[in-house]
Amino acid sequence: MELSQEIRDRFMKVDPAAIGHFISRGFMKPEIKPVTDEMKIIGPAYTVRCTARDSSALYYAIQKAPKGSVLVVDRAGDHTFACVGEFVAIMAEANGMAGIVIDGPATDSRALKASKTKFPIFCTGFSPVTSNVTGTSGEVQIPIECGGAAVLPGDIIFGDADGVIIVPQDYMPLLEIAEKKAADEIKKREAIANGLVYKKREDFDVVAFFEKGAKGALNDLKKECHY
Repeated sequence: MELSQEIRDRFMKVDPAAIGHFISRGFMKPEIKPVTDEMKIIGPAYTVRCTARDSSALYYAIQKAPKGSVLVVDRAGDHTFACVGEFVAIMAEANGMAGIVIDGPATDSRALKASKTKFPIFCTGFSPVTSNVTGTSGEVQIPIECGGAAVLPGDIIFGDADGVIIVPQDYMPLLEIAEKKAADEIKKREAIANGLVYKKREDFDVVAFFEKGAKGALNDLKKECHY
């Protein structure tokens, strides 16, 4: 799915967790994290499957994917050989990619962390051994699995320091909810800074639920609503 710059900017002002509250699937395992906490990613997936130690499909994707794409790499179960390092990241950024998400390790950890541009790289960790370009395997723009989540070409990938989710195609209602949540949280932080004692939720009486049970809490709610 193509995203306008306006929509990308709106997503970058909210957190994936604000949308994660409302989805029951489409989230990657928490082991996949950004190289640094400052890194944040949004964009349509250009899917890549790199098998064994051959990363030629990734280099093809870097040159062929539309600008603004997130390269999502299925390592086909390999958790040893890193397919992304300092110069792969530099190449991907130069070709206009929005970032890379790998279901496996990266390498060159110090260089990636020290990068001035903080080009978003999400991975499961780091490895000193790397893949090679042998031209013997690999596929692009196919359904893949990354971090336990099914990813289709064009799926919207959204990630920050907490992890990565796949945003549903009908994203606008969720984006609006996330924006409202972000605005409400700003107000709540200000109230707490000004002395508000934040001791309970305003939207659900958990004490009544546990002490009276669901039926009793429902009856109280009916009385309040004159039902």
